[in-house]
Amino acid sequence: MIEEKLWKPKPKKQNKEYRTWRPRKEYYGEMQQFDGSYHHWFEDRAPEFCLLASIDDAASQITQAEFVKHEGVKPAFAFWHKYAETKGKPVSIYLDRHSTYKINSKPLFDDPKALTQFERAMKDLDIQVIHAYSPQAKGRIEKLFGTLQDRLIKELRLAKINTVEEANRFLQESFIPKFNQKFAVLPAKKRDLHRKLTKIDTTNLDKIFSEQNIRMVNNDFTIRLKGQWFQLCETQPTLVLRKSKVMIEEHLNGKLFISLKNKYLDYTVLPQRPQKVIKMCVTGLTRQKQTWQPTTNHPWKKPFIFSDKFKTKVEEKQLALAN
Repeated sequence: MIEEKLWKPKPKKQNKEYRTWRPRKEYYGEMQQFDGSYHHWFEDRAPEFCLLASIDDAASQITQAEFVKHEGVKPAFAFWHKYAETKGKPVSIYLDRHSTYKINSKPLFDDPKALTQFERAMKDLDIQVIHAYSPQAKGRIEKLFGTLQDRLIKELRLAKINTVEEANRFLQESFIPKFNQKFAVLPAKKRDLHRKLTKIDTTNLDKIFSEQNIRMVNNDFTIRLKGQWFQLCETQPTLVLRKSKVMIEEHLNGKLFISLKNKYLDYTVLPQRPQKVIKMCVTGLTRQKQTWQPTTNHPWKKPFIFSDKFKTKVEEKQLALAN
């Protein structure tokens, strides 16, 4: 067949590199393998959906799974927000180089300061993010999706489930407990390395799992984000000047918060782009409205005229320099 060119043999490995299977982690919660799988999970009863799932590396136990529309920032944030509240913080997360989790542009690929929204959130929670260079590197989650694309589809069909809401309820209440009871293994060591959320983590959890963008305050104290304009109110809890850099937080519930110096600013949403202001009288926004004006007899309102005493001093200095 090779001589007749009916079969093309695979080239033999040139280098003598030896590869072995990476051993499992020893503790439960030491590493979570995480990924998303697009598939027709409901066959022809519904369109294609994405299944986000995490599996423990030490126990091969499904720690969480959820059907979502796409593998974007907000679904990933909602997934790990729920995970952190229910189970705590794992030591590390092993995932691929999807654009949600890793900046893949060449200029910023190796820049340690260039972080995605997901990497920034995990850094705030002190969770290590490890990116795999191949699907085989995170083989446990890939093998899980191969099993679920056969077994879970049939289970959903038998249960007559056609919606995402019913499917997510079925996963939590029925499928995952049975799956873990049958296929999970005992870790090498009994200790659970999941860490509880601290008080600071709990207070700022919604802030951590929010899309954060830095914007600059315009001369008319407006801010633009994604084609939408925001007008800062006249009174603010902290001093706001023109060209100040503010942080805009887009929470999972859709609410927007604008913060400066760890204080949230008051704003209104403008229906359209504001007209350009030629001269702005307000120099900055403070806690009180700037209503004070100098009186008529204030030194600022008097003309700048040299007194006779000042003139004599100037003349004496000029004579001294001339001599």
